[in-house]
Amino acid sequence: MDGLILLLPLMIPLAAAALTAMLWRSVRAQRAVGVAAAVALLVAAVTLLVRVLDGGVVASQMGDWRAPFGITFVADRFAAIMVVIAATMALATTVYGLAHDALDRERAGFHPLFHGLILGVIGSFLTGDLFNLYVWFEVMLIASFGLLILGGSREQIDGALKYAVLNLVGTTVFLIGVGFLYGITGTLNMADLAGKVPLAENRGLVSATAVMLLAAFGLKAAVFPLFFWLPASYHTAPPPVAAIFAALLTKVGVYAMIRVFTLVYGGAAEWVGPVVAVLAALTMLTGVLGAAAHYDIRRILAFHIISQIGFMLLGLAVWTPLALGGAVLYIVHHIVVKANLFLIAGAIERAGGSYQLKDLGGLSRSQPLLAVLFLIPALSLAGIPPLSGFWGKLTVIRAGLEQGHAWLAGVALLVGLLTLYSMIKIWNYAFWKEPPEGAPAVSGLTGRTRLLMLAPITALAAVTLTISLWAEPFVAVSLEAAAELLSPTAYIAAVLGSPAPGPTVLGALP
Repeated sequence: MDGLILLLPLMIPLAAAALTAMLWRSVRAQRAVGVAAAVALLVAAVTLLVRVLDGGVVASQMGDWRAPFGITFVADRFAAIMVVIAATMALATTVYGLAHDALDRERAGFHPLFHGLILGVIGSFLTGDLFNLYVWFEVMLIASFGLLILGGSREQIDGALKYAVLNLVGTTVFLIGVGFLYGITGTLNMADLAGKVPLAENRGLVSATAVMLLAAFGLKAAVFPLFFWLPASYHTAPPPVAAIFAALLTKVGVYAMIRVFTLVYGGAAEWVGPVVAVLAALTMLTGVLGAAAHYDIRRILAFHIISQIGFMLLGLAVWTPLALGGAVLYIVHHIVVKANLFLIAGAIERAGGSYQLKDLGGLSRSQPLLAVLFLIPALSLAGIPPLSGFWGKLTVIRAGLEQGHAWLAGVALLVGLLTLYSMIKIWNYAFWKEPPEGAPAVSGLTGRTRLLMLAPITALAAVTLTISLWAEPFVAVSLEAAAELLSPTAYIAAVLGSPAPGPTVLGALP
């Protein structure tokens, strides 16, 4: 039964991708399958999370090959949380996408590619093997590249090529690092590697593999200085695609970084903390300054993806239960908020006719509900209390201060202020000021389109408010997930069926 619960979140998007490909002649049937699959996926994901919270880590070996020889899937609290939030985003963007009558895009394979992307994301969260993590990365890359070029515009193709080439470089570096790691240890099962990497004799090669994986995951996560593919591509995608990209793709890189460096390299790479701390600070600053300089809503939001990744990396840099718990909480908050802001950007364009701030205005009067729905994720992104972003930032900043890293806390606070500036800029231009003289009254946000767009936006805003006002259980679960990451005894025992080493404590900032 546990094996079925673990595999259902993979089987559902796989079946949906196959069915929608078979139904390519009927867009209506593809939409129906897509919505049904998204609902089923969310139910399966919540079931998995409940099982993990009640019964601990779940692991399954494909083909009854005992680990580390077979293909392993495993879910602890961190993985199960990520699967639930990915399923939530899949449902929200699927419903939102029904408002976009892009028949050409749907007939060109949007639905199979979308479910293929979700499959790759969830596979990355649940895999217990480094080589299969590489495989799931490739599944995501193929599906995301296809989604980026569906419109066929010159801008989309240009952005998609930059995205694909740079990500192919990253996955190639990842594969080389995996090959070296296999040569050192004779295994790629992450639970098995946790015991073998610290005992490897060639410490220089161990460090080299850690650098390769850090670079590969950093490129996927858009960490400084490997972020430039993201603002060059995300703004070219239609709103539902941009929203799911913003929610999940970079977070897979962050997830992989946290998973691998706590489990595989936890006691074998003491330099990780200081290096990640510098990368986190530079990522935060670069992203927020890029956002402050732009006046296209999509570009502003794209640069803020980069800046917020830095907050997530603080947990890995400080390397304490509180810091990693804050990082987990911040990842959940950011996925919800950032996806919602991209969905809202699409609604703003439909209501005002443009993504350019100079061409917008007066939406607070013509679309008051949209204005309120924008403020909730915008202020949460900036960390205004008591919204969810405040609790995530408070946790990681407090963890940094407790370990004596005041400079990291100072950078985080400065970035929060500049994030607030960007959100106020969007509010002032799009919602508060009068429309530009001579601007046509567009307002395509009416009727069925309005309902389908605002329903998922409202639902995600409700999730943000729930995390904000009832933060204690979310913080508690995040801290439990962090404890499992720093002391992976249960994870290793569930996979290998044997006792595991004690908690890993190395890698933190000195």
